[in-house]
Amino acid sequence: MEPGDHGLLARPREVRTVRRLLREYPVVAILGARQVGKTTLAKTLARRGVRHFDLENERDRARLAEPLMTLESLRGLVVLDEIQRVPSLFEPLRVLADRRPSPARFLLLGRASPALLRHASESLAGRIAYHELGGFVLEEVGADQLSKLWIRGGFPRSFLARSDRAAVEWRLDYLRSYLERELPMLGIRIAPESVRRFVQMVAHYHGQTWNGSEIGRSLGVSDFTVRGYLDLLSSSYMVRVLPPWHENLGKRIVKAPKVYVTDSGLLHALLHIRTREDLEGHPKAGASWEGFMITQIVAKLGVRREECYFWGLHSGAELDLLVVRGRRRYGFEIKLTEAPSITPSMRSAMENLRLERLDVVHAGAETFPLATKIRALSAARILKDLKPLVGG
Repeated sequence: MEPGDHGLLARPREVRTVRRLLREYPVVAILGARQVGKTTLAKTLARRGVRHFDLENERDRARLAEPLMTLESLRGLVVLDEIQRVPSLFEPLRVLADRRPSPARFLLLGRASPALLRHASESLAGRIAYHELGGFVLEEVGADQLSKLWIRGGFPRSFLARSDRAAVEWRLDYLRSYLERELPMLGIRIAPESVRRFVQMVAHYHGQTWNGSEIGRSLGVSDFTVRGYLDLLSSSYMVRVLPPWHENLGKRIVKAPKVYVTDSGLLHALLHIRTREDLEGHPKAGASWEGFMITQIVAKLGVRREECYFWGLHSGAELDLLVVRGRRRYGFEIKLTEAPSITPSMRSAMENLRLERLDVVHAGAETFPLATKIRALSAARILKDLKPLVGG
């Protein structure tokens, strides 16, 4: 459970989405990183009459020793928090979900991705909907808070901290707990100092194509083992792994994924960046901006992770973000500049990928056309000038 998270910023779109899913499915899972606001969202959905079980609490786990006996008499909304702690609950939930009429809806909160829960939740196929909850995005905090959101990241406790110093301290505490408690629970069985080195290496790879062999040699493990560690970081929402787009173009396509620390604030903590001044002089500033804007674009478009790719050729041409919705393809190139221009790489992406349009997201104040189907899109105007995708 996420303690002390009452009264945080309202998240109306998230509330609407989960309410819709609860009308359509007997079981809904809200999945996301620890302290991202899952418990707060659950409390917003049903302030009265909700039954809440915190599966990190021994007393609540004891109440669910016979889950069918405990749960079958309940009505309304039933919240099972930290569901990854008791995966054996998925089988009795199947029995309860199949009742007609159904007297209850079950809201599961967890820190593991659908991929990590897949084996345990197979019995709920067709009965469960997943909703992944991230940190705050521009749509929730407003475009005037763009710089603060970039520096502090989207975790509620960091973004809403009373001072920059308090925000940094919260993130450092969060990372300490993640490295010392959460990763060992997920199965990374190496010395704590090696775990920290691995995560910091990932931070230094932020915005780059993954080279597991290089990191494996540094840690003294195989690249296969390192890829397993990366998958665990992705499954616990610490890292975004952006897969490459493959297509038979008759060209040498980059086939390694790109990696990003999902939250810009945690990235800055790992890189010892505390202030805007620290960031502006840091060699990873451009990569940080790229990852931050990818998060904002994906949230604004309303696309799923499986619709998002990057594209690159060994000749050097690349595209930071490719969104594929059905037969339509949308490209995004992200630049930490106030004066974007068209590059040969952009023209190559337009031609090879047959894009509907290409947006060059930049740090300037205005949105304006650069060429046919190519425009410079101001990050400050992304809420007004970028429209959600429909269909698919």
